[in-house]
Amino acid sequence: MKRRTLMVLAAFVAFGFIFSTVAFCGDINLAKKSTIQKILKRGELRVGFESGYVPFEMTDKKGNYIGFDMDFGKRLAKAMGVKFVPVNTAWDGIIPALTTDKFDIIMGGMTITQERNLKIAFANPYITVGQAVLLNKKLAKKVKSYKDLNNKKYLVTSRVGTTGEKAIKTYLPNATYKGYEAEADAAMEVINGKADALIYDLPFVGYMYSAQGKGKTVFLKEPFTYEPLAWAINQGDPDFLNYLNNFLRQTKGDGFYEKTYNYWIAGSEWKKDVK
Repeated sequence: MKRRTLMVLAAFVAFGFIFSTVAFCGDINLAKKSTIQKILKRGELRVGFESGYVPFEMTDKKGNYIGFDMDFGKRLAKAMGVKFVPVNTAWDGIIPALTTDKFDIIMGGMTITQERNLKIAFANPYITVGQAVLLNKKLAKKVKSYKDLNNKKYLVTSRVGTTGEKAIKTYLPNATYKGYEAEADAAMEVINGKADALIYDLPFVGYMYSAQGKGKTVFLKEPFTYEPLAWAINQGDPDFLNYLNNFLRQTKGDGFYEKTYNYWIAGSEWKKDVK
């Protein structure tokens, strides 16, 4: 009886050893396939974004890419000991470009949505924004909230394919909507009096108001949606995801995050350099 018990115990031990060995080998193989190894081998961190999303990624007067995300991309490349390679990409094709290895990571002010999360993986959010309203001044006395715009008599603009457009369809289904390929064009329609309101991300709306909208528009700065922004990578890469989350935690601990936030988000000195 004791002998049988020992044999069974030995079998369990052997099975456990084999299972743990297989799992360990699986972990090693997974690590070898990580984007981290590809980046280190290549000596380059390729960062995907679309220039024009103020103040996260922009083009300065010298043709350089600047902004909140760009500073983090450069800092990430430095932490990895590789070259920072910006890859300016049209927004409507940015997720397919990531999944087909045109770059390693999206650092482009992308909002986490459940729909996107089915296709790509997100690191922890690095900032939270929401949709705000840039209102034509003629409606200042009539419109006090985004809710007041839910009427077909109001022409509301945003950028096609963004969470701004989604917010309009969700919260303002009765408004007359006109989408634009560029958020700046949508904003200028309101500033020039050709549309009643722009619905878009708070930082951009604030920028357009201060840059060209004062005296012509009203900035309803209280966001009415919750939108965490995060860096995106391909699915199935826990090592890269772990690295990014720890990198973000480090920047918040060593003062880099606060310094960068104060310059690009809270400050306005950079506006003179934007193209």
